[in-house]
Amino acid sequence: MIGSNVARRYARAVLELGIETGSLDNLVRELGAVAQAYEASPEFRESLENPLVALDAKRGIIEEISARVAASAMTKNLLHMLVDRRRMRTLPRIAQLLSEMSDARKGVVHAEVTTAVELGESFYERLKSQLERMTGQKIILDRRVDPTIVGGVSTRIGDTVIDGSLRASLSEMKNNLLAAEITRQNGAGGPVASA
Repeated sequence: MIGSNVARRYARAVLELGIETGSLDNLVRELGAVAQAYEASPEFRESLENPLVALDAKRGIIEEISARVAASAMTKNLLHMLVDRRRMRTLPRIAQLLSEMSDARKGVVHAEVTTAVELGESFYERLKSQLERMTGQKIILDRRVDPTIVGGVSTRIGDTVIDGSLRASLSEMKNNLLAAEITRQNGAGGPVASA
């Protein structure tokens, strides 16, 4: 939770700076590219998170990755700040939040769709249309596959979760059965009221 709050503060600051300087789209692109590289490379992550790696070496790595993605001075400064403050592991969340905040300014909302298996494009197109009708906003689907939901679809838009997964249905059924059993036991063996 603390990491998420920190990431949100950084993302908000970068958003405001990007709006002020007219470079928001570039910042979103650059931070997204660095975050993607960070998540894709265990060596990259380990080098930047390991307290035994010298700060100068970490700064050199930041310069190298910044050159690869043609990062602006603002992006480089943010990356150096994250390294200096040992907050590099929040980078992917900062990039994600910044992208979502930027999209929200444009009237675009991200919906995280989780399915047990990858489904066909026609399903995602129908779901996107339904969500756009429901919300009245343009929707971008962020797809995830999670075999543990067994079947169905779980969708999250902001703080709203529409859970149509089989796992959620089974859990609800279990809770209803437990509640019915508790009610039955309390009714059969509960205290007798005195007159």
